[in-house]
This record gives sequence, structure tokens and C-alpha cells, in this order.
Amino acid sequence: MATKRTAPRRYGTRATRAAPMRAAAQLIEPKTKLTDLAYEQIEEAIVTLRIPPGTPISEQVLSEMTGIGRTPIREAIQRLAREHLILVLPQRGLLVSEIDVNKQLKLLETRREIERLICRSAARRANDVERKSFARLANEFIAASKKDDDVAFRSDREFNDLCLSAARNEFAEGALRMLHGLSRRFWYLHYKQAADMPEMARLHAGVALAIAKGDVDGAGQALDRLIDNIEGFTRATVLSDR
Repeated sequence: MATKRTAPRRYGTRATRAAPMRAAAQLIEPKTKLTDLAYEQIEEAIVTLRIPPGTPISEQVLSEMTGIGRTPIREAIQRLAREHLILVLPQRGLLVSEIDVNKQLKLLETRREIERLICRSAARRANDVERKSFARLANEFIAASKKDDDVAFRSDREFNDLCLSAARNEFAEGALRMLHGLSRRFWYLHYKQAADMPEMARLHAGVALAIAKGDVDGAGQALDRLIDNIEGFTRATVLSDR
């Protein structure tokens, strides 16, 4: 005698089954946004030296500083530790990393290869809106170079983010973002005494203009000239600190 097959038991309607998933997603999204906000605020404080190198810190202090709860703060700290801006010391707490010229030079060696790929990819893949933005930045950099303005520092983040967006390579983007915080902090500490701001602005303009034109080889060559200048600036800080 054939047995009667019964359909698998389903608990609730499709709508009721989906409700817990939506609720979980709604919980995850604010948490993610809070983690990003915590990261941005702490990273900016470290990069701009409001929290100086070598400073002992704690989750509680960072939570009070940002007004954000401990769990997002903890996740932001983990990200900053991967970027070498915070050291997690077992049994001793947290420490903002010191600035080391030798490590900075190693960072630039790595950054050159990744950023060359990103700039060449941006020149190849940027859309019309992005190319117009690169052209605008190039003009701003050129104008700043004539006034000895520090726009090269102030616009650096916008320029970097635009390069990463236009390159459309999430693997290269992830690798370069790991290096940006240390690079920006070193620059912020030393640029007023060691950097040639007009030349830096012109070099940024050269990269932006090559990407705007879709000149793949030109973008790579312009990036190399920019990194050469930054390496020279980094070495010059050793002499200026003596």
C-alpha cells in the first residue's frame, strides 16, 4: 500500500517568515553605520593629531569622545588596528601607534604599486561624470599651485576617494584604504615644514588631468612622479627633525 506523501511543514506565510529577516537586517544596518561613524571620528582624531602618537586610550574614553556605544567602538578599533593606527597590547590596553619614518618608506613602496594600478584603472574605466570631476580637481590643484595654497592636502581625500571609485577594483581599493590613514597622518605632521606645496599641487593636477583624459600610461607615469616627490618629502623629515 502506497504511503501518502505530505508536504514539508511550513511555519507561517512567506510574509511572516520574511519578517524576522527584515528585522535582523534593520538591526545590522544601524550597527554598521555606527561602526563606520565611530571609525571615521576616531581615525580623523588620530590622523590630525588630536590624539597624538603614543597616547594610551581605552574603549571607554573613545566611547565618551564620540558618543557612540562600546560595540561599534570595539569594531572600529579592530579596523584601526588592521591599519596600524592603533596597537592592541595584550593585558595592557590600547595605544596610538608612533610615527616611524622607516615604516613610512616601506608603506610608500607598497602604495606606489597599488596606487599606480588604481590610477591606470581609473583612467581606463572612469565615466563622464567622474572625468569631469577629475578635470575640476586638476584645475583646482593648478590654481592652488600658483597661490602656494595647501589645497593639495585639503583636497587629497576627495581625490583619493574619486580614484578608488573610478578604478572599480574592490581588491585594490581595500588594500589602498589600509594605507591611507598612516599616509595622511605623516603628511599632516610634517607638511608645513618639509613639503613643497606648489609642486605637490602640480603633481596632483598631473595625475587628475591624465585620468580625466583617459590617458592610462600618462596616469601611471604621473603617479610615479607624485610618489617620488612624497618619498623625497618623507626623507627630508629625517633631516628636519635633527
